Amino acid sequence: MSTDTPAPAASQSDKYLAVQRSDEFAGLRRSLRGFVFPMTVAFFLWYALYVILSAYARDFMGTKLFGSNINVALVFGLLQFVSTFLIAWLYSRYADRKIDPIADRIRAEIGEVTREDGSRG
Repeated sequence: MSTDTPAPAASQSDKYLAVQRSDEFAGLRRSLRGFVFPMTVAFFLWYALYVILSAYARDFMGTKLFGSNINVALVFGLLQFVSTFLIAWLYSRYADRKIDPIADRIRAEIGEVTREDGSRG
């Protein structure tokens, strides 16, 4: 009889800590932050411009552009929606190209292979 006991399998938390410390995961976080932070700042500044102009440049925002009801304020307001959808679309493309492949590779390395529908398999 042997007194040697097999080493316990690495626990889930050990696996996750190892992944968190890996260069690949650090690159994934850098990649995500490289898109999200600048885009957030750009959108916030764009929104702040709209709010500030609405509060302090009423004459400019009230300038008629088309007909009697379309003014600069309405166009800026509608462009807020357009920019929101544009950012979502750009993020989707960016994630498909830069983030998802790395995340899928990391997930496969730790043994959490998922099916296409997102459920564990």
